Amino acid sequence: MKNISKLLPAAKLKLVVSGIGVMMLALFAGYMVYESSKAEVTVHANDETQTVNTHADTVSVLLDDIDIAVGEHDYLSHAPEDKVEDGMTIDYETAKEVTLSIDGEDKTYYTTTETIQEFLKEHNIAYNEKDDISLDLDKAVEDGETITIDKAFQVAINDGGKKKNVWTTGGTIKGLLKEEKIDIGDLDKVKPKLGKKLNEDTTIAITRVEKQSEEVEHNVPFKTETKHDNSLEKGKKKVVSKGNEGKVVKTYEITMENGEEVSRDLVKEDVVQESSNKVIAVGTKEPKQNLVTLADKKSNHTNTSKTSNASKSSKQEPSNGSKTMTMTATAYSAYCNGCSGVTRTGINLKANPNKKVVAVDPNVIPLGTRVWVEGYGIAVAADTGGAIKGNRIDLHVPSQSQAMSFGYKKVKVKILD
Repeated sequence: MKNISKLLPAAKLKLVVSGIGVMMLALFAGYMVYESSKAEVTVHANDETQTVNTHADTVSVLLDDIDIAVGEHDYLSHAPEDKVEDGMTIDYETAKEVTLSIDGEDKTYYTTTETIQEFLKEHNIAYNEKDDISLDLDKAVEDGETITIDKAFQVAINDGGKKKNVWTTGGTIKGLLKEEKIDIGDLDKVKPKLGKKLNEDTTIAITRVEKQSEEVEHNVPFKTETKHDNSLEKGKKKVVSKGNEGKVVKTYEITMENGEEVSRDLVKEDVVQESSNKVIAVGTKEPKQNLVTLADKKSNHTNTSKTSNASKSSKQEPSNGSKTMTMTATAYSAYCNGCSGVTRTGINLKANPNKKVVAVDPNVIPLGTRVWVEGYGIAVAADTGGAIKGNRIDLHVPSQSQAMSFGYKKVKVKILD
């Protein structure tokens, strides 16, 4: 300035100084106008807030100016091309990457939600209270989070006839039964096997198996033996000893499944009382020869005729009787597989092959009842059988071949007494 003052007259110097002042004032005024023309914008970015004064014309330019790069999945409250306005508030949230695994199938998502529950709602992920979710629903979502959901489904359980449905998210049958506090005994049966994996089609069947012991007393029929007696005429017989039945106690092991008997095995047999034989004396003494008269022949013919008629009449339906029913009939002999030849009431069928005996269900026809069976005749209900239940009747026949050829027949049965 001193140099300028030496070169210029005072008036001109004053004019120059004045011009410089005006120019500086103009520059300052221009700067102030420039600064005052900036828009003031509030930016909320990932929980941080800053106020920005900017001449940026769009939101995109503004964010670039403050080093915010908006990703594809990030949240931005305005469109990038929106014009910047004074007083504007811009919200920005960086998206978090989340891996969601449902029943072993993985999928990647991006979210700006706060909690796990909000994330599931945002992406329309359905779940219910029975599902197994690896994280608490109120937990905050973190970048790189992995959420596992095992969807629950129902499995049907039939426990010894008692049925129910239970919820599970998988695993094995053994694990589910343990969760449900269902104990399996050593003899019990489980289908499918305990190690099988569960799925929505699984149905578990538990058969409860129980072993029981039962003692049953049986009559042992006496045998009949004959002895020759030369003091008796030939053809005559005399009972020397009437014979006595013995008694035996048989112990059975019974297998029960779901409360019903499925098998019965003889494990022990104890003789309580020995039987004694019936002894019959058979005469060997030759009788005196007598002439057969015509009257004797007529008498014999009459007796034979009566016997024949009696046999025929026994198969005819008696007029008396308290009850008549239709039953399914089969036949058996004393020589069937597993048969002892002795009825439940102690009749020895091997010694009496022509004895009219029927096996019945005692709940339908009591033992000891006399019955008439269509095509069979009058018989006594003296036996039972494992398969003879309800309206079933088993007819005793002399031979096994007759029993096998009999088959199944519908017959009329009349209770006589």
